[in-house]
Amino acid sequence: MSESKKKLSFLTVIATVICVVFVCEAAAPAAAIGNQQFFWWIFLVITFLLPYGMIVAELGTTYDGEGGIYDWVREGLGDKWGARISYYYWINYPFWIASLATMFPDILGMVFGVEFSLGAKIAIDLAFVWTVYLMGRSKVADSEWVLNGGAIIKVAVAVIVGALGIWYAMENGFASDMSPHTFLPELTNANALGYLSVIIFNFMGFEVICTMTDDMADPKKDIPKAIIVGGLAIAAIYLFAGFGIGAAVPADKIDPDYGMIYALQTMVGNSPIFKIVCIAFLITLFANMAAWSFGVNSVARYAAEHGNMPKIFASMISKDDMPNGANLVNAIVASVVLCLQLVPIPAISEGIFWMLFGTSVVFLLLTYIPMFPAFLKLRKVDASRERVFSFPFKGAMMKIAVAVPCIELVLAIVATIVPLNATEFESKVPMLVIFFVLLAVGEAFRIVSAKGREKEYHGLTPELAAARLAEEAEEE
Repeated sequence: MSESKKKLSFLTVIATVICVVFVCEAAAPAAAIGNQQFFWWIFLVITFLLPYGMIVAELGTTYDGEGGIYDWVREGLGDKWGARISYYYWINYPFWIASLATMFPDILGMVFGVEFSLGAKIAIDLAFVWTVYLMGRSKVADSEWVLNGGAIIKVAVAVIVGALGIWYAMENGFASDMSPHTFLPELTNANALGYLSVIIFNFMGFEVICTMTDDMADPKKDIPKAIIVGGLAIAAIYLFAGFGIGAAVPADKIDPDYGMIYALQTMVGNSPIFKIVCIAFLITLFANMAAWSFGVNSVARYAAEHGNMPKIFASMISKDDMPNGANLVNAIVASVVLCLQLVPIPAISEGIFWMLFGTSVVFLLLTYIPMFPAFLKLRKVDASRERVFSFPFKGAMMKIAVAVPCIELVLAIVATIVPLNATEFESKVPMLVIFFVLLAVGEAFRIVSAKGREKEYHGLTPELAAARLAEEAEEE
């Protein structure tokens, strides 16, 4: 039976990677780095994507539990860290929903020539959040057509912006300085360094292909190739869109919130092309949230069932097994967060998108940091387990290859939320305060959730690993 089953082609695997990982709204913050982004994309592909991707490939094909990265960290480091990363992974999502919601009324206003009042904006924001909630209540959130259809539109938007950028540059010249020195990194440019987290964010999600090993003809070869080729393809798409944005708007003038939309408007005005692309962009926002909702909610539910998230996340399970408790909490948190727009502080109300989106990015990056020491622990205590794909380095080289992306994650988080100079103080302090408040809430979640566990799991040991292998051998 298994031999006659149709296997996925390598192109299908690559398409799936692009569908899940590519997010349109991240193009503007990356483009705000300027021509330096070309250097940073190449640098991070080599030093972050490759080791991160190969570690994910090994963990995902060796430990295929329902919880994904939560399972890997819990197996390696125990319940304490499993609880933390399940919270980090979850909290990024309602903040992401809220950040995208703030874009909706402004872009609608640009399309239809309407300026909404603050009350009307918040009403539209809330309509977006609760529409996402309704989508998350049904299996449509986990439907292939939503994932693939949204991804096709996202890539089309990026390609159109890039192509129009080339046309605009040929007609009007580049808005940005294209001198060779502008392509070199400026380590003193705090503004640019703050957006590097977005590039790393754009590599998150490659673990999805590890769930497809049974459908691959040769997963040992296809998975690492898919990570490399998929990563390069995604980098190329972002750079092409970033080039288009930079052609119309100088790098230091690119708005991290609406940079792509403003660049498009500069190139084609309020023409039908502008309106069509804006509507397509808005559709991708729903597609992003639908594609991520089922996975995020399911991990939160799974962690709650193991006593590592509050019980509400494992409640209200529908007849078709949808985790509606987690879905409802997402909508409530996102709605409350959107009320920050009522705070009469310009740094908060005027920069709401990047404050919320940046916070979301930071917590998603924070999720992956414990994965690296967990990987080293599992390699040590569970060395006898057969691995479909093995990380190619050993000894000191393996430790270096693991340490570098881990350090990059930490530095990217610091550069995003910590004021690196006086000019960043006003804009980053609110984000820093939110970050520490959410960290404290996460610790409270962990402590409260632990009371529902009968026993604390401290992670896999050599003895437990040997016992599991013996049990698996007997079952076979």
